[in-house]
Formats: sequence, C-alpha cells, structure tokens
Amino acid sequence: MRTGMWAAALCALAIGTGTPAATPVIDPATGHRVVRISTAPGMASLYFHQNPFTPQGDKMVIATADGIAAIDLKDWSIRPIVRGAGLELLFAGRRTRTVYYARRGKAGPGGGPNGEVGATTVFAADIDSGKARTVATIPAGSIGSINADETLLLGQVAERAMPLQPGGTGTARYGQADYAANGPDGKPLPFADAKEVRLNDRLEAKIPMEIFTIDIRTGARKVVHRATDWLNHLQFSPTDPGLLMFCHEGPWHKVDRIWTIRTDGSGLTKVHARTMNMEIAGHEYWSPDGKTIWYDLQTPRGQVFWLAGYDIATRKRTWYHLERDQWSVHYTQSPDGRLFAGDGGDAGMVAHAPDGKWIYAFTPSAIPDVAGIHAADSASLIAPGLLTAEKLVDMRGHDYRLEPNIHFTPDGKWLIFRSNKDGDPQIYAVEVARAR
Repeated sequence: MRTGMWAAALCALAIGTGTPAATPVIDPATGHRVVRISTAPGMASLYFHQNPFTPQGDKMVIATADGIAAIDLKDWSIRPIVRGAGLELLFAGRRTRTVYYARRGKAGPGGGPNGEVGATTVFAADIDSGKARTVATIPAGSIGSINADETLLLGQVAERAMPLQPGGTGTARYGQADYAANGPDGKPLPFADAKEVRLNDRLEAKIPMEIFTIDIRTGARKVVHRATDWLNHLQFSPTDPGLLMFCHEGPWHKVDRIWTIRTDGSGLTKVHARTMNMEIAGHEYWSPDGKTIWYDLQTPRGQVFWLAGYDIATRKRTWYHLERDQWSVHYTQSPDGRLFAGDGGDAGMVAHAPDGKWIYAFTPSAIPDVAGIHAADSASLIAPGLLTAEKLVDMRGHDYRLEPNIHFTPDGKWLIFRSNKDGDPQIYAVEVARAR
C-alpha cells in the first residue's frame, strides 16, 4: 500500500473528532496494525528521549497547534490540557501527573543550542484538570530535562547565539536547518555533508556555555558544568535524581560526545572512548531502569553498525550488531528491557541504506563462547551480541527530514511515532505484536 492508498484507508478515521476509528489499518508490507492518532494539523509528539507519559502509563502528552494535549492510551482519544499559541511542550513528570511546557521571550543575547534566545518561562499543568502554575523564568538558554523526583530542571545556555546556517532561511519544512556549504573543491556538498560543515563551524567557535539546574521549590540556579565545548542533549537519569547525561555536540567523528556528571559537578565521566579514526557514537539515551546508557555506534562511520550499551554501575559494555538497512536515526528500549526499536533511515543518511525506511522491532541475543571455553579476561571485555529485526511499518513514503522519534508505550505493546508518509506530519501508533 503506497502513499495514496494509505491516505484513502485513513479517511476512515474520524478526523477532527478527537477519536480515531476503532479498527486500525493493517500495514500490508508488515502485517502489523497501525493507527493514526492525530486528528488535526499541528499535532506533534516529543523527541525520542523526552518522557511523554504519566507515571501510571495511561496518558501521553503531545503538542498541538494551539497548546498542549493528552492522548488516552486506551482508545487514542485526545483531550486538550492547556491552550495558547506559542507554547513549547517540554516533557511529562515521572513522579506526578504533570506536563511541563515553556514560553520563550524575544531575541536577545545568549541562547540555547540552536540559537534560541531571550527569557524563557516554564509552566506546569496538571494533566487531568489543566490547572497550571508558573515554575521558573530563566533570562536566557533552554530547559532540556527534569529529574526523577521533579525537584530540578536542567538547562543550558551559551554566551551568545550562532546561526548554524549563516544567511539561511532558518528552518526547512520539517524543522531541519536549510544547510548548504561547499567542499574543498568548491562544489556544493550534499545536505548531510553540508550539515557536518555547519556543525563544525559552531563547534570551532568555542562559545562559552553552562549547564545549570533550577530548583523548582526555591528557584535557585546552580551551575553544574562550564565549557567552551558545544554542550547539548541534556538528559536526567529516569531513576537517579542527581545524575545527568549530556553530549559534546559537533561532527561525531571529531568530538568525544557522551558524558555523565552529578548535579553537584562531581563525577564527570566520558562514556565512550574512540579506538579508531572515523568511529562515531551518539544519539544516546537512558534505559527505562536508568542502569544503562544506549547509543548508536559505528566502527567506522557508515560501515559497521552497533547499538552499544554502557552499564553505569559496572562500566560493563554490550555491543549489539545490526545490518546496514536496519540502522536507525534513533533507537529506544521497551519498558521491560526485552526489545529495542529503531525508526530506520533514508539512503542519503549516514548508513546509505538502500532499503532502510522502516520502523523496526529488534530482539537482542548474546554471542556465546564456543563450546563454553572462555578467554581469561572475558569478563572485562565487550559483550557482543546481535539484533534480530522485524519490520513494523513501511516508511518508504516518509521524508526523513522529519525524525520519527519512536516511543514504546508504557505497557510495551505499541510504538508511537511521527511520520509524513501520507502527506502532512501526523502521529501514529503501531502494534508490536503481529496481527493474527
């Protein structure tokens, strides 16, 4: 079923009523049930590592054209929480039934990782009643995470903003900057390579930055880390209120990307050390239990593909191998830890996959010692494994400038993602179990 057929099938959904049709569409290429959740233009789900779910696992928060709303995960109905133009959805709390969102001020000195500037006010609203309160106002920068007990906001700020594409138009249709640059031969580079040039320009500017926390109870601001590295991708541990992860942004084959640190500034730790030229690691995220950091690893870039794990307590490493077509922009892990998922990628991306435009479920398996014979130092070595892939959704009509940003539902039965495969961006869910 190609794009037009998908669109025709989805006409059966009750567009604009807040509730989709009771029977999902069966993806003929995979045999899995797929339902379009969104009912109006402008609805969007969160970035892949941001928590969108209530602690009870019954609701998922999304952005809408005129505010913030919640999806009921039992029947996919959508109900507004707060209304207002220009609101930025941040995340849901892990302890309370609260959605956090922000409103940015006008441009000024300072800013976030992509040039966001001006004062930002953070609000919190009860997901059930919609009752809202002001949490904090920061003069510059951006808020990226909240800790496990909802006592600290985590933010970053740069001394000055720097556009990633000088003289450009800002953003293209799906939120990616309109990257353009010439190579050493003076000829225009492809989009992906031009992006690397612009990321490197920002990195080499060595703009002073800070990672900071805001105490939600008192409003106190505390600096966690200062650097002239490009600091980005802030993520509190989902279980340890005092532990966070961040990255050094820039070309992945150049930076030491993945780091952890305590909120008091102690324990700065590099998670992955490069062992070969052109090795890359990135798009890191926490396991649901907070015990492991998982990330995309390529040894070298664009040739050999792994989903790599780093155990926080033991520093033990696990690398799961996958094939070129199975490489994904982002990966995630099911709440019970038994499955992984990936959102695929197009032929112009780092893997140059000829048939990579799928939503995947991955079953991990270890590679055992032959005949039970162990190397003397086997316990200290990387534990290798394989990911066995199952295709869940045909994404061949999808433009990957819009990242799908997959999320397992809290019960592990569905994957929720964004896609423009049928035209305008929409929110979908696919059932992990194959339809019988």
